[in-house]
Amino acid sequence: MFKKILIANRGEIALRVIRTCKEMGIKTVAVYSTADADSLHVKFADEAVCIGPPPSNLSYLKVSNIISAAEITNADAIHPGYGFLSENADFSRICGEHDIKFIGASPDMIAKMGDKATAKETMKAAGVPCVPGSEGIIEDFDDCKKVALETGYPVMLKATAGGGGKGMRAVWKEEDLLNAWESARQESKAAFGNDDMYMEKLIEEPRHIEIQIVGDSYGKACHLSERDCSVQRRHQKLTEEVPSPFMTKKLRKDMGEAAVKAAEYIKYEGAGTVEFLVDKHRNFYFMEMNTRIQVEHPITEQVIDFDLIREQILVAAGVKISGKNYEPMLHSIECRINAEDPYHDFRPSPGKITTLHAPGGHGVRLDTHVYAGYSIPPNYDSMIAKLITTARTRQEAIDKMKRALDEFVIEGIKTTIPFHRQLMDHPDYVAGNYTTAFMDDFKMEPLKD
Repeated sequence: MFKKILIANRGEIALRVIRTCKEMGIKTVAVYSTADADSLHVKFADEAVCIGPPPSNLSYLKVSNIISAAEITNADAIHPGYGFLSENADFSRICGEHDIKFIGASPDMIAKMGDKATAKETMKAAGVPCVPGSEGIIEDFDDCKKVALETGYPVMLKATAGGGGKGMRAVWKEEDLLNAWESARQESKAAFGNDDMYMEKLIEEPRHIEIQIVGDSYGKACHLSERDCSVQRRHQKLTEEVPSPFMTKKLRKDMGEAAVKAAEYIKYEGAGTVEFLVDKHRNFYFMEMNTRIQVEHPITEQVIDFDLIREQILVAAGVKISGKNYEPMLHSIECRINAEDPYHDFRPSPGKITTLHAPGGHGVRLDTHVYAGYSIPPNYDSMIAKLITTARTRQEAIDKMKRALDEFVIEGIKTTIPFHRQLMDHPDYVAGNYTTAFMDDFKMEPLKD
């Protein structure tokens, strides 16, 4: 087992990893930028190393600084969390070159699944259902027109290096294709330095349902049920739940088997997520694979009583998984609490938290790194907390979430707490009747006097 793990991340995920490491008797090293000197993950780690100024490219994305921090503290493993370098094949490779275990996927695995076109071809070979579309990268606009006609409108143009909704365009008719092609390529080039595009059939009334998997170094994989992540804004998830209100026993069995087949085909090691689009007829199609822990992993932990971070560490240390597939025993909902103003188009709201009262009680979990007096820097993702409620039924979990949101007080900045409170009363959400287009028509009710 590892003696000391460096967490190459910040905020609540760094704190989350630190907590499990402490329970396992493993020493921890926090890294931080100068903007994060007062974050709780820095205070709770056994050691802390400043790795640079606030900009990510000079700190959390600077591989040489993180490797140096691991070496001077004699860390024998690095946990990357999510975001930043968690799916960076070069970082995984460099860790290995320095005899530091990367707690995550191998460089080859990250590279293979990180490029969406390559990942799709790999999944086709594995026998996993995939969305109809282009065979790899589209060569030029003439090829684009041909593929669109063969696939059938509506279609979705996607950047192969995409993420966060960048480089994606839905096209409903041929006369709109050229403008979508040019604008998607320009956006992708600016965001990722790569304008390669591919195309897929646009799935109507889609739900975004992902399957949590774990694979070990002996070729065995298992799944830990699904998460419904369909409530999104600009392709960014706002809330997630398990089980999905759209799920059936047969669909879970079929999707779980497909996810395990995918993981075992590529001999995947570590925790990962196989993400699917599911249409209104419950046909499901592979979308992408995330070769890391997910933001929404706590709801899976809650419904099956399982520590996914612990499992990541054990697998990285060479321990075999049980091979057991899991089904949810309870219902769990996660609301991402962001430092954003939902009454003004969710614009960022960094600044100092003057007051914070955390909700509590049975079935309430709060993962956060902030506190009263903490200043939220403007340099990073706006998520400051994850509020999770767990109960025997979906309605009980919703009722518990409403009560917890009412208790959750954060002053000094704007947050998405009011949005989530209204969401929990929305009739379509309460009925479980939502797709990835849910937020297109959602409107915040005015503040009450």
